[in-house]
Amino acid sequence: MSSLSRFFSLPRRGSEGPVGSADNEEDRDTEKVPSKSEENEGLDIKETEAIPDHDPDLNPGELTFEEDTAGGMGRHLGVFSCTLLIVGRVIGTGIFSTPSSILNSVGSVGASLMLWVLGFVLSFCGLFIWLELGTMFPRSGGEKVYLEAAYPKPKYLATVIFAANAILLGFTASGCIAFASNILVSAGKESTQWASRGIALGVIFFVTILHGLTPRLGILIMNILSVFKIFILLFIVVTGWVVLSGRTRVKDPHANFRNAFAGSSHSSYEYATATFKVLFAYAGWSNVNYVLNNVRDPIRTLKIAGPLGLGICTIFYLLANVAYFAAATKEEIASSGVTVASLFFKKVFGTEAQKALTVFVALSGLTILNFTSHRNHRNVITVTFAASRINQELAKEGIPLPFGNRFWASNWPTGKTPLPGLIIHLIPSVIIILGPPPSVAYPFILDVEGYPGQIINFFVVIGLFWLRWHKPHAVRPFKGKLQTFYFYGFSLTKLVALVWLPFAVFFLAAAVFLIVAPFLRPPGGVGDTPPLPYYLYCLVGIGVMFVGVLYWAAWRVVPRWFGYEFVPRKDTLTDGTVVTLFSSKKIE
Repeated sequence: MSSLSRFFSLPRRGSEGPVGSADNEEDRDTEKVPSKSEENEGLDIKETEAIPDHDPDLNPGELTFEEDTAGGMGRHLGVFSCTLLIVGRVIGTGIFSTPSSILNSVGSVGASLMLWVLGFVLSFCGLFIWLELGTMFPRSGGEKVYLEAAYPKPKYLATVIFAANAILLGFTASGCIAFASNILVSAGKESTQWASRGIALGVIFFVTILHGLTPRLGILIMNILSVFKIFILLFIVVTGWVVLSGRTRVKDPHANFRNAFAGSSHSSYEYATATFKVLFAYAGWSNVNYVLNNVRDPIRTLKIAGPLGLGICTIFYLLANVAYFAAATKEEIASSGVTVASLFFKKVFGTEAQKALTVFVALSGLTILNFTSHRNHRNVITVTFAASRINQELAKEGIPLPFGNRFWASNWPTGKTPLPGLIIHLIPSVIIILGPPPSVAYPFILDVEGYPGQIINFFVVIGLFWLRWHKPHAVRPFKGKLQTFYFYGFSLTKLVALVWLPFAVFFLAAAVFLIVAPFLRPPGGVGDTPPLPYYLYCLVGIGVMFVGVLYWAAWRVVPRWFGYEFVPRKDTLTDGTVVTLFSSKKIE
């Protein structure tokens, strides 16, 4: 208890200024970061990227770069872990289940494959935008940081709206429930409501303790499970090649490719819903942006891990789809009540292999595959790791939280990892697991989770345009130049380009489409969460963001009506973390 109470009574730094400001004046122009991680053996980068001292007017939030990156484990994630952080987040249920629902929507194999390519192109455009912003502001928080830099006024409004979405909708309850259901089914037990809830609670508490008390073990498990998922997909891809060679019991593996576009749908709504599913399958390419305070040599690592991670996932996604269409007929895939991967193993190896797949995929890191759903459930271990860092950044920024921000911003009790940030993530997850009945509630919650993210993406891209226009001379490390690095002794040259305007415009158009499309009336007026109206989840998502506006007004506007305001000050916690605190002051 004494270790907990110390975070509520710590010495204040008050007017001392930025961390190290008195002693490191000559080092303020740039901060050199080691170019090599312990886990990056074989990766020898020619010179270390420098983190520039930014325009003070462009500094996002109250904390300087040095203050924001102080405390915790420091920079311990290298290229390998960051690449797997993306791969582990992207590869969820998308590639194992959604191909059948996408085929149902668009009607043909050729159109389905084209949408998977389109999903990669859109994700690649988004990745380039997040790379430009992430290398401009190499600190944890992702969209929180970019919104703060682009929309500094009204002060804290963008931060609080993002916080409402991140805290209220940042849970992983649906993934835990799906994992529990699959484990019960694979064990031959009845998947009752309370049995699923009990296992789901065990999963979320286990992941919280894993990342909160044993951070290095948590990262090791994340990496192992990401590699395991890669091997599962690699096995599917190689098996698909064997099927195409005609050496299996599949009679005509080329049938789906002879007239690939036959039966293509002509409904714009069907293509819209299919595009949603593809993009959800690719979601996760920005995962490293949320944890950059823990990334060694963050600018260079981000520029390597981002394209590499998304590229690996794309190759596996496209080749796995080819394997699926080679093993089963279009009708079998479209009418399948199980995942396409499960059907694939049944067609090639038989029923026993299909059962084994259920266990392997469910255990591939609590990756969470729901075999009766076409939704992209999120990787609990990887998402929780990133979400805790976002919650900690919000607490460090001074967003008012119950019981004070010292505790929520800290790395208690180990001094290395944000267990309080994990608890913020844990609370809404437990409420959702125990609260609503799953049959209607969970599909609805999954939709609500995704919609505000599209609105945030829209404003991030608009913010990128604003920063280019109003801050043309800001330091942008992600720019057009040839760059050489060495990988296991081989010299490789790559072109790192500033986000081309067409990329940003294309991604912006996609964001607008994804915001508007859910309001389009579906055939028959029935969405995928009956009996709830098809547009209700959009309104609820917008409502959550509006809650952020009300919270901001109660904090920043209402006190002024009574002659008070909240003024910031900075404290340094015993673990080195710098946190912004607010105290009331009478307006003179």
